[in-house]
Amino acid sequence: MAVGIFDSGLGGLTVLGAVAGRLPDVPFVYLGDNAHAPYGVRDPDDIFRLTCAGVERLWEEGCDLVVLACNTASAAALRRMQETWVPEGKRVLGVFVPLIEALTERQWGDNSPPREVAVKHVALFATPTTVSSRAFQRELAFRAIGVDVEAQPCGGLVDAIEQGDMILAEALVQSHVEALKRRMPRPEAAVLGCTHYPLMEEAFRVALGPDVAVYSQPSLVAASLADYLGRHPDMLGPGVASGFLTTGDPQAVSARATQFMRRGIRFRAA
Repeated sequence: MAVGIFDSGLGGLTVLGAVAGRLPDVPFVYLGDNAHAPYGVRDPDDIFRLTCAGVERLWEEGCDLVVLACNTASAAALRRMQETWVPEGKRVLGVFVPLIEALTERQWGDNSPPREVAVKHVALFATPTTVSSRAFQRELAFRAIGVDVEAQPCGGLVDAIEQGDMILAEALVQSHVEALKRRMPRPEAAVLGCTHYPLMEEAFRVALGPDVAVYSQPSLVAASLADYLGRHPDMLGPGVASGFLTTGDPQAVSARATQFMRRGIRFRAA
């Protein structure tokens, strides 16, 4: 009954913490592709290849359902995977869906035409690859009209977070928010479009100001996954044990993950 959680590095641990808290009886297997992180500067074909390899490894662990807890992989690879690669009996889900549901106040199964929604000016903070893909804007356009999205590529932020340099990370958040506000002075909402960014949510909130609603993914993804499994219990795979896998050095990744999440986490080699 295991579910897989895939990320290019450690950011998906924020999602894992939320989904495990929401679904305590479900085993989760986490795979971080730390040997090839970050994905945010890679080309789409490379991201597709690496993401497929990671998902296949999670299938081997008995996870028929895998959540891409990586916005870059979701933006660059998910649609292609679903259309050309995922076999019958397996499912791969992304992390954009819960954000779109929250912003538009519509369920993903609502296939009525796009309509106007309350939020008109949205700031998107994401990796360079996620921004250039325009996947968020494309998915949003299926559900809403009249929404102005200003996207800010946050170069360097994932690296700073992964390295535990919070002083640099806070400075980068301030710099990226200032850059976005020069183009969109008064956003109504901000989307943290990378699963690393929840660790810097307070810094984003301070930089954006109290009038901006901040949408962060972990709790939204947890609620969406609980709903999905309630409707598709057959997608719980045969795996029975939780665990942490990495393509990187397990000892080094475990040390960084423990610092990252402020609790002991032990990875094994994928």
